[in-house]
Amino acid sequence: MRILAIETSCDDTCVAILEASKTGKFSVLANIVASQIEVHKKYGGVYPFMAKREHEKNLGPTLKEAFLKAKISEKDIDLIVVTNGLGLEPCLWVGVNFAKDLAKKINVPLIPVNHIESHILVNFLNRPMDRSTGLLPIFPAVALVVSGGHTQLVLMKKIGSYKILGETRDDAAGECFDKCAKILGLGYPGGPEIAKLAEEALRRPTSQKICDVGRLSLPRPMMFTKDYDFSFSGLKTAVLYSWQKTEKQNGRNFHSSEKSYQLKISMAKEIQQAIIDVLLKKTIKAARDFKAKTIILGGGVSANSELRTQFEEKIKTDTCGFLPYGKKPHKITLLAPKPELSTDNGLMAAITAWFHRGKKISAKNLRADANLRIE
Repeated sequence: MRILAIETSCDDTCVAILEASKTGKFSVLANIVASQIEVHKKYGGVYPFMAKREHEKNLGPTLKEAFLKAKISEKDIDLIVVTNGLGLEPCLWVGVNFAKDLAKKINVPLIPVNHIESHILVNFLNRPMDRSTGLLPIFPAVALVVSGGHTQLVLMKKIGSYKILGETRDDAAGECFDKCAKILGLGYPGGPEIAKLAEEALRRPTSQKICDVGRLSLPRPMMFTKDYDFSFSGLKTAVLYSWQKTEKQNGRNFHSSEKSYQLKISMAKEIQQAIIDVLLKKTIKAARDFKAKTIILGGGVSANSELRTQFEEKIKTDTCGFLPYGKKPHKITLLAPKPELSTDNGLMAAITAWFHRGKKISAKNLRADANLRIE
């Protein structure tokens, strides 16, 4: 089966072609992403109707590039899949309408997929499969989907069976990264920019730190609440007030000084660690409470190397274990996609469609739903 996948939920125009066997062996024929970062960079965020315009411009050429990469044509496609929610509605409709027209043109079935589920299931691309169950025993699992638009904890009993345990009440973690980076005068997207400076802070010996991180403490909102929800707007506000106070204290030449750069490094490290601390604490709590065998990461923020490292270190300790039925604590398995598959891509939609390949729908019944829930 050759699956053509289209993903336009936000600001990346994605087309992928995946070849799948009946036993779940996959071969990636093409995975093309047309990024809009340069378009939105000067605004520090994504403008939906500008993103829509770019998708309309990019989808045709991106599809053509995917066919050239895969060395096949439209007649070789067996199934078309498209992300129909959740996301930015103007952007979703571009992909949905394009997929509907293409499915009618080449007369192949069509499957819509959920964006959040796709971020989870991309972890199963080329994972070892079991013939009877389709997957190795990894359930129940707790999935943390964390990106610029989403921060959710999802209990996964099996593929297709989900319960949202918690989600952000305001800003998503990636959105917080972007806004904090903008406050500090860094580039867009903010996550990678803050991660770069934070890495520099971690590399420097203590003697070289002008602004010691120990003197800079930012809040960890909702970190110790008994639920599984998140909130990052308070962290963003604390960064704003701290930076404004520093600007006022240091005068007009502060931004061109070495001290300004040093403070940005220290703040970047503390911002990143504050977000990681909250994500780690909540996810481990959920995994412990629901006796999860696996923690699954997904979404653009999951590409953050420090986040991955700290998750890996945490699950090596007994703090993640529990005592079911009087047995010894077991270690939780961590699944995380390759960094390039953490951000939006067509392969995540393609693999999701393979797991739901029996759920084909008529093109006339397909709609975009910006608020589509995974449950």
